[in-house]
Amino acid sequence: MNFPFYIARRYLFSKKSTHAINAISAISVVGVAVATMALVVTLSVFNGFHDLVASLFTSFDPQLKVAPAVGKVAPADDPLLAEVRRLPDVAVATETLEDMALAVYGDRQAVVTLKGVADNFDSLTHIRSILVGEGGYELYAGGMSFGILGIRLAETLGTGYRFDNPLKIYAPRREGQLNMANPADGFVEDELYSPGALFCVQQAKYDKNYIVAPIGFARSLFDRQGMVSALELRLRPGADFEAVKAEIKGIVGDKYTVKDRFEQQDDTFRIMKIEKFIAYIFLTFILTVACFNIIGSLSMLIIDKKADVATLRNLGASDSQIVRVFLFEGRMISAIGAAIGVLLGLLLCWLQQAFGIVKLGSTSGSFIVDAYPVSVHPTDVALVFATVLAVGFLAVWYPVRHFAKRLL
Repeated sequence: MNFPFYIARRYLFSKKSTHAINAISAISVVGVAVATMALVVTLSVFNGFHDLVASLFTSFDPQLKVAPAVGKVAPADDPLLAEVRRLPDVAVATETLEDMALAVYGDRQAVVTLKGVADNFDSLTHIRSILVGEGGYELYAGGMSFGILGIRLAETLGTGYRFDNPLKIYAPRREGQLNMANPADGFVEDELYSPGALFCVQQAKYDKNYIVAPIGFARSLFDRQGMVSALELRLRPGADFEAVKAEIKGIVGDKYTVKDRFEQQDDTFRIMKIEKFIAYIFLTFILTVACFNIIGSLSMLIIDKKADVATLRNLGASDSQIVRVFLFEGRMISAIGAAIGVLLGLLLCWLQQAFGIVKLGSTSGSFIVDAYPVSVHPTDVALVFATVLAVGFLAVWYPVRHFAKRLL
């Protein structure tokens, strides 16, 4: 058995001559445990919000999006895109064309992003699950093109779920010169009708700015016949996502970008990662402060065991072994506090997941979810445990060696 570890274990669990040492040791364990628990819970809450936002974007964003690396559009009959469509792991491939336009309804107007989609867009995404209103998912009927607005855009324009009058859409002409005598001639005008439904992604980026319309309507409005701004893909169940993504990148090369859902919303998820990292740094500082209790406990223990140190030296223990006894003592306090903190953190996360104890607001339905979302990731738990051990070990190394050398 490791001699310094054996002595350290006896010191930790045995009664001391001064009861204050026992109390300070217990406080040290509690301090480390509370800081560890806070780290586990906080990181899990950030994971919960991350997963919640990702699930919202899943309703509208494709699994993979192949878009031109340079410029806005590419030919729909590009052989590279045709080869991507033929991949056996691609279940649904749909063409989309989106650009900015001006929407006018009555005396209200708004600059919008018009997204023209193919007929199989509902097979690509979960858009049917986010529709609200009396109508359903429908792009055209009887020679009329329908436009499905984001719910906040409908509020801005005052259309309601179903607008009786057509929604006028304007886009600048791509060719020709602007006639200042007749500025209206510089715009292409068309009309969209209501299918009686709006979509609600619960993300302002889409709900406030987007209109989904037939791709033929978008091509005519923007004068982009035979062009696409992206080829959006859904893979077959069981397909190796990363392998298929790499294969598509190999096919299209530098001519197109290939992005998954997280890369399509890179700005949003990057901000969330930064926030999570900053929270981790701040809580680690708090953990460092908690570890100062360990230093106080060890310094008093070294003084209390001065007679034992002399006995150990007479029995043949070297100075380095005696120093290691107190180092092991501090490390054991850190390890026990870390283990207790991780277990308590996991317990709190489970209680929050099961019962939603901590609410986001006092009124039900005010937010997307009523309680703080929690998602425990094993990698975060391992990171927290390793951080606590590292901070605890570093916090006791210099003080123990300093005090021990003065008393040996």
